[in-house]
Amino acid sequence: MKMIGIIADTHDNIDAIVKSVEFFNSKGVSIVLHAGDIISPFAAEEFGKLNSKLLAVFGNNDGEKDGLRKKFSKFGFELDDLITIECMGKQVCIYHGTNKSIVNALLKSRHYDIVIKGHTHKVEIEKCENTLLINPGEACGYLTGKRTVATLDVGEMDVKIHEI
Repeated sequence: MKMIGIIADTHDNIDAIVKSVEFFNSKGVSIVLHAGDIISPFAAEEFGKLNSKLLAVFGNNDGEKDGLRKKFSKFGFELDDLITIECMGKQVCIYHGTNKSIVNALLKSRHYDIVIKGHTHKVEIEKCENTLLINPGEACGYLTGKRTVATLDVGEMDVKIHEI
């Protein structure tokens, strides 16, 4: 089983980041995809304890982009405004989700099997034609009171939301 870890909106909540990393490590995920709003470079130290690679996009609250890139690159992790990758045979796009028109264009483009976003702090799992949209909710728990992350079994295209 090929498993992807999905996280968004950590907003410097170190306790939530620690718990998320421990959760993803316990699940043996192949890669973790972060849909933005990490916030500060100091969060890299906790993400550095992942047993897998991390790819992350910037969110609308990530102001210190150069500092984030520098700290995360120390662990071999990549950060950008938008990331597209082939992951276990599936075309994946990661975008924070700040602009709804861009999200809709990505979904309707038919270029991606999976579009991962954050920004709203709300769990979303929906199918748009042949594209699966995943928002894991907020790992920080600041707006909803729930700290959530997701796992995706790529072979089955089965998404599960986990409260951490």
